[in-house]
Amino acid sequence: MFSEIPSRMQAVVVHGPQDYRLEEVDVPSLGEGDLLMRVEAVGICASDLKCFHGAPKFWGDDNRPAWAQTGITPGHEFVGTVVAGDEAGLASHRVALGDRVVCEQIVPCEECRYCRRGQYWMCGPHDMFGFRNYNGAMAEYMLIPTKARVHPISKDLPAHHAAFAEPLSCALHAVERASISFDDVVVVAGCGPIGLGLVAGAKAKNPKLLIALDLDDAKLELGRRCGADVVINIGRQDAVAAVKDMTDGYGADVYLEGTGHPSAVGQGLNLLRKLGTYVEYSVFGSDVSVDWSIISDDKELDVLGAHLGPHCWPAAIKMLEEGRLPVADICTHQLPMAEFQKGLDLVADTGGSSIKVSILPHGAGASA
Repeated sequence: MFSEIPSRMQAVVVHGPQDYRLEEVDVPSLGEGDLLMRVEAVGICASDLKCFHGAPKFWGDDNRPAWAQTGITPGHEFVGTVVAGDEAGLASHRVALGDRVVCEQIVPCEECRYCRRGQYWMCGPHDMFGFRNYNGAMAEYMLIPTKARVHPISKDLPAHHAAFAEPLSCALHAVERASISFDDVVVVAGCGPIGLGLVAGAKAKNPKLLIALDLDDAKLELGRRCGADVVINIGRQDAVAAVKDMTDGYGADVYLEGTGHPSAVGQGLNLLRKLGTYVEYSVFGSDVSVDWSIISDDKELDVLGAHLGPHCWPAAIKMLEEGRLPVADICTHQLPMAEFQKGLDLVADTGGSSIKVSILPHGAGASA
């Protein structure tokens, strides 16, 4: 069924900020209950880029310790084929050899307070593929440990489309946090991979009006195709004034932030109505300063965070399998693993044409 699994493989290895190298390493050895995946595609996330550039979130500063690890292989948005595993591993993950699967980013310990309460996505140790204690998918093969959360996905999807299940699940979790109602005016900041998922997820909640913001007209058009009723280019139009004009001066009910740019935070606080809801998904590369009196004394806002995509993977997979997003136009670039640095540079180029950049470790059209 499969070609012979080699003993060595190509993988990207983190040696520190701005020092990622393509190396030959051993194919992972499996323990009891583990699976071996032949990686088909791995997306490059904004958090991968910020980790590469040494953001304090990952590498620490005077106020926090380092969290990301050297010697690890990056990549947490991935899809692949199960090519090896014992009966216990296949049974516990409810998969068979040859199945195509995606995995949640976190590998929960199942023992800490959060895991025991069912809040696994906030696991205390917080081991994550590609960042901490488990190698990610910028490699030809990767180990799926016993405690990983695995989801089957259709083989009919192009691999780089299937890997989009990870950012889409994250966006859907942020939408769930917002508790959107039918009468809400919802604003989504950003039409990148997360933002477009936010738009699609918010549209599924059927709000009164859905507005998407970005600086790029092409991305705004994708936002419209994902479900936005109105799009605003914030480089040409004052978003705060425009939203207030559309809401009799009150402001939006819900603001979903998906850009990771500090200016989007103040923008959201200012365009929300009193008693509105702000949901923050992004990972920021630097500290953000705002006037907190807007949150408290001025508006009494509900400010919510969102992390990972808990309980949203089945919905994200269904949306992809049903073709409910223009994923062919969202997934703009697919590169061989030897060009991983070009992929990071494409994601860093905010004025470029990329939206979702993916690495195909075995090359386009390769089969297991």
